[in-house]
Amino acid sequence: MTSRSRDHDDEVLCDAIGTVHRVWRGTARIVSLVPSLTELVCDLGLAGQLVGRTGFCIHPRDTLRTVTKVGGTKDVKVDVIRALEPTHLIVNIDENRRETVDEIASFVPNVIVTHPCVPEDNLALYRLFGALFDRREQGEALAIALEQALADADALRMSIQPESVLYLIWRDPWMTVSRPTYISAMLARVGWHSLPDASVARYPVIAWNEPWLTGLGRVLLSSEPYRFRARHVEEVAGLSGAPVELIDGEMASWYGSRAIAGIRYLTDLRGRLA
Repeated sequence: MTSRSRDHDDEVLCDAIGTVHRVWRGTARIVSLVPSLTELVCDLGLAGQLVGRTGFCIHPRDTLRTVTKVGGTKDVKVDVIRALEPTHLIVNIDENRRETVDEIASFVPNVIVTHPCVPEDNLALYRLFGALFDRREQGEALAIALEQALADADALRMSIQPESVLYLIWRDPWMTVSRPTYISAMLARVGWHSLPDASVARYPVIAWNEPWLTGLGRVLLSSEPYRFRARHVEEVAGLSGAPVELIDGEMASWYGSRAIAGIRYLTDLRGRLA
């Protein structure tokens, strides 16, 4: 059990939009609207303080079965959250609607806004949550594990040639990810450069005759949000003229504590395919 020292009571903690939070003493009542951060809350030993989560918050499965569902990441049931009387709400800039968060903020005293854009941003998340909820040791342990995983990824990346990849997330229409996304940053960490090089849309629709596809080295078929399966490999290989590989989408797109396993997974996969 982590000791509850009072040394950090006056510490100022800031979230992704600069909102100041202070160390919480006593038992929190946490509602998380972010699946990957629900998992982080549990991995920090805070599952007993989690009172609400979305239907997309599925890890760890056994732990979450008894936690109240409050809708989806965007179609949130505000009245259900109000009835839970939470002390803290965890949200994400990309995954949750601002107007919904603003409404909930009128009755939840502490709204923690997150926005990890690259794998390293998880280090600050671990330490913020660890400090805020008196789980510093657990947060620092996660940070050390991620730093080691990132170092291993860096070593691999420097030992192999970079490869251009198309990371598909949808079929009919075919959709991929743009460079500014967290997924693209995760892939880049192991030397996979996602195509296209530039896009106005975060998740652009693509055609198979795009001129930038001439430099394509590999296609990665994600397991989410569209669940690509083995039967799609031959189809996409025929359309792209490139090698095709199925990939676990959670390992590439989930931040929080899953980023540790995610970087390790991508490092192993990249090394095997290289």
